[in-house]
Amino acid sequence: MRIVIDARMYQESGVGRYIRNLISELQILEKENEYLILLTKKDYDNLDLNKNFKKVLANFRWYGVEEQIKLPKLLKELKPDLVHFPHFNIPIFYKGKFIVTIHDLIHQHFQMKRATTLNPLTYKIKQLAYKKVFKKAIVDSKKILVPSNYVKNLLVKDWDIDANRVVVTYEAVDEDIFSIAKRIKRERINQVMKKFRIRPPFLFYVGNAHPHKNVEGLIRAFLELRKKYPYLQLVLSGHDHYFWQKLKGENQHKDIIYTGFITDEELVALYRNAQCFVLPSFEEGFGIPLLESMACNCPVVSSNKGSLPEIGGEATLYFNPHNLIDIKEKISQILDSQKIRNSLIEEGKKRVLEFSWKTLAKKTLDVYQNII
Repeated sequence: MRIVIDARMYQESGVGRYIRNLISELQILEKENEYLILLTKKDYDNLDLNKNFKKVLANFRWYGVEEQIKLPKLLKELKPDLVHFPHFNIPIFYKGKFIVTIHDLIHQHFQMKRATTLNPLTYKIKQLAYKKVFKKAIVDSKKILVPSNYVKNLLVKDWDIDANRVVVTYEAVDEDIFSIAKRIKRERINQVMKKFRIRPPFLFYVGNAHPHKNVEGLIRAFLELRKKYPYLQLVLSGHDHYFWQKLKGENQHKDIIYTGFITDEELVALYRNAQCFVLPSFEEGFGIPLLESMACNCPVVSSNKGSLPEIGGEATLYFNPHNLIDIKEKISQILDSQKIRNSLIEEGKKRVLEFSWKTLAKKTLDVYQNII
């Protein structure tokens, strides 16, 4: 079989992590089929693959007209038996067999003007194009891969999809995170604290600052908690893009620390030293930071919305993200009780082991083989 995987988003943070781990695990599992991996020039030049995994230069960006024109032509030349699009951005004129991974439906549920930097007309055109491409992805794909039953149920309900066409492939924690968590020394953790001027106790959040992430709600809860815990800090990490800059400009406080981008080692250090990790989202398709926290022995306090209860299981303390009092009370339980913290840490150690990229790759390979 000749299988194409569109890996142009290889270096991106969310979808890219999915692509990197899928390809890495498939190279261990697969020795027979031929894989053609579509890459932009940067990754094409720097990535080494096994001999049955071949690099194909596809040096054009996603989410644009160029993608819609050039990608079908390239696929026609490659003549694949199957194409795996790891995101919804399908070329609408492609007629061959394909499967798609839908990570969430957040773009449809949170189409708010304050969540974009585009002018109103451009934003409207972009939304219309998104809907057309998304519909193509879910209607014409042979199978739809999703990271949780929550996303599967949304597709069945919102788009009237046959549930048998949707396959749940849970994501996991990168092996690098486990490895760093095992070897990191207290001295290195202290260096990270000093670099960002952090002193315990602190709450930790990592991710983006789009409106559905509800970071503003976490900040409001933190400011209320400060009345009871005057030395508490809040550490917020993520790529320093428009939404972080806007949030930072509107929420300056001497004990709210914005780190910007952090390395994996710094991420582990922050998990390891935090009183708890807080994920206040209104919706998530999966929620890898929940599992990363558990891998680093950090107790988790999370929203009870979206897929988060499905992923966190009993290793997480949940709150209603629309209820400020509930957020405060659940975080207070962690701050006040070492027993609760220890219990969540122990449950987390077990919970995180229930998820693996190898299992995801095996289930994905089964989908490839059963279609062809």
